[in-house]
Amino acid sequence: MIDQPKEHSAIDPIKNTQESSGKSGAKTYSVASNPVYYEKGPLHVLFAGASQTLPGHALGPKLYDYYLLHYVEKGAGTFRTELHTYELSAGDCFLIHPGQLVSYQSDARRPWEYRWMAYTGSQAGKHTEEAGFRPEKSVFHAGPSCGIADWLSVMQNAFAERKESSHFTSIGTLYMILAEAQNHLSQGQTLIPGESSIRRTVKQMIQYMSTQYAHPVSIEQMSASLGYNRAYLSRIFKQETGLSPVTYLLKLRIDKSRQLLRERPDLSIEQVSASVGLPDALYFSKQFKRFHGEAPTLYRENILSRPQTPRPGMTQPNKNDQLTSRPNV
Repeated sequence: MIDQPKEHSAIDPIKNTQESSGKSGAKTYSVASNPVYYEKGPLHVLFAGASQTLPGHALGPKLYDYYLLHYVEKGAGTFRTELHTYELSAGDCFLIHPGQLVSYQSDARRPWEYRWMAYTGSQAGKHTEEAGFRPEKSVFHAGPSCGIADWLSVMQNAFAERKESSHFTSIGTLYMILAEAQNHLSQGQTLIPGESSIRRTVKQMIQYMSTQYAHPVSIEQMSASLGYNRAYLSRIFKQETGLSPVTYLLKLRIDKSRQLLRERPDLSIEQVSASVGLPDALYFSKQFKRFHGEAPTLYRENILSRPQTPRPGMTQPNKNDQLTSRPNV
């Protein structure tokens, strides 16, 4: 288990740790590098490895220029940063941040066995922070039954096969590991009560409808997916947007149909209607006229008959026109 962080004494324990690097301090050691060359992308796993260390095996104090995550499978050891000292054991994870002075040492009686991976990229810091990691919060206990060891093993084996597809495998497993970290690092944290909590829930509702409008979704399904009572969601949604969820979803569908009517003249009215989650073309036409004062066929004819070159003082329809009633939340 993870002990509470120990503040440094006057004598910094990092500076008193000797380093033994490479295989000399390991009983077993293996590592595989990503066969895909890193070219300053958003997220890239550099390598993954595993080691059974010898008693007292130490690394550091040293710096790294990439993120380096370890998962302890067996045994115990000590992880030291410039801020804290942690006593770790099986099921613990610790992350080294770029530019962070660290050292870590295997226990003399129960030397640890761990797996690790290194990653970098322009979005690495953002994703790491979103997962809940901070320089002052670099460890969490995932437990021996979590999937992190397996994911790291999959990553290392994929690299060892030297296939180009191993890059995607490593990114996928990295996201799984960060998701697992977020589940543990965010425990005990709650949303800020009041308006911020409500606005976040409304954002989730808008995102749900914006991605599911083409399917026969219902407000009941959305409520179940988000884990809230329908009456509560309807109330806070109208409070924030001025529209009920039912009306918002219908207007979203109609506004999306306008885009299709403008940009896809090859589609029939029935095809447009079905594409926005309203398979009944007659009902679709009725609702379209309700919101825009004209039938969809007439709307398309008027749009297509407009001159391509705008006259002085006039502008063309904006093909990128999206939902006009979406609240700014």
